[in-house]
Amino acid sequence: MTGVGAAAALPSPRRYRVLAVLLLAYVFNFIDRQVVGILAPAIKADLQLSDTQLGLLGGLAFALLYTTLGIPVARLADRYSRVWIITVSLAVWSGFTALCGLANSFPQLFLARLGVGVGEAGGTAPAYSLISDYFPREQRARALAIYSLGIPIGGALGILFGGLMASAVDWRFAFIAVGGAGVLIAPLLRLAVPDPVRGGFDPVATEAPPTLGAVLRMLAAKPSFWGLSLGAASAATLSYGLNFWLPSFFIRSFGLTLTQTSWLFAGQLVIGGCTGIWLGGWLVDRLAKKNPAAYALVPAICFLISIPFYIGAILAPNIVVAALLALVPQALGLVWLGPIIAAIQHLVPAAGRSTASAAFLFVNNLIGLGCGTLFFGAISDVLKAHYGNEALRYAILSGLVFYVISALLLWRTSRRLHLDLV
Repeated sequence: MTGVGAAAALPSPRRYRVLAVLLLAYVFNFIDRQVVGILAPAIKADLQLSDTQLGLLGGLAFALLYTTLGIPVARLADRYSRVWIITVSLAVWSGFTALCGLANSFPQLFLARLGVGVGEAGGTAPAYSLISDYFPREQRARALAIYSLGIPIGGALGILFGGLMASAVDWRFAFIAVGGAGVLIAPLLRLAVPDPVRGGFDPVATEAPPTLGAVLRMLAAKPSFWGLSLGAASAATLSYGLNFWLPSFFIRSFGLTLTQTSWLFAGQLVIGGCTGIWLGGWLVDRLAKKNPAAYALVPAICFLISIPFYIGAILAPNIVVAALLALVPQALGLVWLGPIIAAIQHLVPAAGRSTASAAFLFVNNLIGLGCGTLFFGAISDVLKAHYGNEALRYAILSGLVFYVISALLLWRTSRRLHLDLV
C-alpha cells in the first residue's frame, strides 16, 4: 500500500510511540552537544584554555564535520534505512563524547569534539524525514515541535548532570558517563522504530528519490529556502552562543557555584524551551492553514520581543531578576523550530526531504553553531582588558543584533513563502 491510504492506516498511538523514541535519541543528541557548556569553567582551569579556545570547542570543533557530512549522510537516508543511520549515528556520537573525558590537551579535546560532530551528522535530518512520513501535513509543525523538545530537555539534562557529576567527581567523568549512556540506548532505537512509506501522507508518493543535484537546484531556486535558512542561522548564532556562555556568565558575574548554575540554567531550559517550542508548533499549525506566511512571521515577531528581555536579564542587578527575565526569551527564542523545520519539509517532494533538511542544517549550523560560541568567546577576550570578569556580559549584549537580522530576513521571506511550497 502506498500514498495517503498507507500512511492513514497507521494507528495514532504507534506514531506517537515512534516520536517518543526519536525524541529520546534527540535528547541524547543535545546532552552530548551541550554538556561542554557547563563543563567549560572546569575544562578551562584544568587545561589552561582561553575563552576563544573554549568557543572553538563549543562550536567549530563540533560544527566542522557535523555540517559537511550532513548532506552525504542525508543522501543515504533518502535511499536506504533512515532508522539504521540514526542508530549508528547515536552510537558514534555517544562514543566520541565518552572519549572527550580522556583528553589531556586542547588538540585532543578538539579532535574528540570533531568525532561527536561526525556522529551527529546522521541524527537530525533523517529524523525530520521520518516524522514527516508518520504525520500528515497539518500536524507536522506540532510533531516536529515535540521532537525539537529534545533541545531544551537534552540541553537541560546535559547542564544538570554534567554540572553535578563534575562537582561530585570531575569533568572527565561527566563526559564518560553521558557518552556511555547514549551507547547503551542506541539498540532501542533500531528495535522500536520501523521505516514508514516515504511520502505516505502526500498526494503522490515519490518512488525514486531525486538526485542530489536536483534537490539542491530546487532549493537554490527558491528564495524562501535561503530566507528561512539564513534567518534561522542568525538566530542560532545567538542561541547557541548564549546556551554555551550563560553558565559561565552566571558564575563570573553573579558568583554562583557550578552546582547552583546547573540547577538554575537547567530549569530555565526546560521551562522556557519546552513552552516556546510547543507554542510555536501549535500556533503555526493553526495559522498556516489560512496563511503560510505564519511559518516565518511568527518566529520573526518572537525574536523581536525577546531582545528587551535579554537586555534586562544581562544588565540585571542580581541573579533572581536575571533568571526571571531570561525565561521569556528562552521560550520565545525557540518558537521557530517547529514552524521553520516544517516549512523546509514542504519545499521539496517527500523523497528529497532528508537532503533538504541536511541542506538547511548545513547553513544553519555552519553559521549558527560554528560561529556562535566562538563569536562570544572572542569578543569576551577582546573586552577583557577593559571590563575584566564583566567582559562576557558585554559580549553577550553585542550578540543581540543577530535577532534583529533574523527577524528582518524572516519577515521578507514571509511575503513570498506561499509561492515556494509544494
